[in-house]
Amino acid sequence: MTPELTALAIAALWQVVMVGAAGAVMNRELGPAFNAGPRDRMPEPSPLLGRLRRAVNNHVENLGLFTIAVVVVTLSGKAGGFTAACAWVFVAARVLYLPAYAFGWSPWRSVIWMVGLLATLAMIFAALFGAAAAA
Repeated sequence: MTPELTALAIAALWQVVMVGAAGAVMNRELGPAFNAGPRDRMPEPSPLLGRLRRAVNNHVENLGLFTIAVVVVTLSGKAGGFTAACAWVFVAARVLYLPAYAFGWSPWRSVIWMVGLLATLAMIFAALFGAAAAA
């Protein structure tokens, strides 16, 4: 498996961790019965719970673009040291993004998000304009 695909797998597993963290806070604040129910009427979440849920949503949005970048790099044969480094920068940024969002680290949350986005875009540009990686 390429480093980019490994990073994608780790990012997917990180999503499970994020959902679990948000779910644990929801259980603590609203109770397991509410969390297991249909949640038709969501009470106003605490700032922490709201941030965790938004962080999960943001990760889902960013994981889609990162997945595209990994697929394009992998299928184009342009995977290499640069794209591997970009993939791991994305993963590191996503891991840092959770506490940055949860604890309101402003402006660092936005800076961390931008680092992950730029790493993803760099992978796409490498696939479009870079030379094929040595086999």
